[in-house]
Amino acid sequence: MRFGHATGVSGRFQAEVDPAFRFDVLQGLSQTQKAVPARWLYDLAGSRLFEEITQLADYYPTRVETALLKQHGAEIGRLAGKASAVVEFGSGSSTKTPLLLRELQPAIYVPIDISGEFLRQSGAQLSAQFPELTILPVQADFTRPVQLPPALRGHPTLGFFPGSTIGNLIPWSAIDLLRSMRETLGDGAQLLIGMDRVKDIGRLVRAYDDPEGVTARFNLNLVTRINRELGADIPIAMLRHRARWNAELSRVEMHLEALDDLLFHMCGQRFEMRRGETIHTENSHKYTPDQAKLLLQAGGWTQRHLWTDADQDFLILLAQATEHKSAP
Repeated sequence: MRFGHATGVSGRFQAEVDPAFRFDVLQGLSQTQKAVPARWLYDLAGSRLFEEITQLADYYPTRVETALLKQHGAEIGRLAGKASAVVEFGSGSSTKTPLLLRELQPAIYVPIDISGEFLRQSGAQLSAQFPELTILPVQADFTRPVQLPPALRGHPTLGFFPGSTIGNLIPWSAIDLLRSMRETLGDGAQLLIGMDRVKDIGRLVRAYDDPEGVTARFNLNLVTRINRELGADIPIAMLRHRARWNAELSRVEMHLEALDDLLFHMCGQRFEMRRGETIHTENSHKYTPDQAKLLLQAGGWTQRHLWTDADQDFLILLAQATEHKSAP
């Protein structure tokens, strides 16, 4: 059995860690199938690695979604033209967010992200590109309802959730997130969202297990973060990245697999992993257009329009907040 080594992280630093992070990791690693929610992959280093992933040849979603925004940007702008404020769930990408902002020309842009440092960096980059735009960053976990800045009151609002990030969530959690977005944005809001489509399994798996190893570094960075912030001694060299297709649940899964029997410690607790056992770190669900429409409906949104590419790789959907009605 391989043992971890003490990291030397101070108790003062551990005390400052997000208690939700500590809770999720301790609870997740205590389960029969060890798991850590995907949102904790995105510290500053993880966010930077993900931006690198989006530039890889095998990672088609960003390339295809960006092409769709360029091709249909004018139509999106016309359909969503009443929106004078854009609220992005997740810090703005350097390519997709400017495309939308140029078409809509909103008065206010509100990026919401759990990583404060990455949020500030991306906000600064956009501010340089759009000096007349009011940018109001909000550091928050957008999986729960978020209190938006008072400056948005009275502004027609468009939520922006690109990148098929909704696919990271199991369907009922995705519905909860869409309902949370509906509550955050309020009545009359619109939502522009990207979703990845079901396609050839080989292409899907390569997108999450690139030969350059960037996705592996992204996945393993979660362990680096756990060791640093929670004072754990997980032996990173004894874990490897794995991506697999789950046909029954229509999703690509990312795991960290133990190369040998492991013993490690964290927050005064002892953990073991057997050789071949995994920590489940991320899902990426794939949808058909009909499934995407139903998901939006269940989350409180009514689809207005759908765009897809010629190869039917990706979907962009524009939806309206469904009006609250008493059930007959």
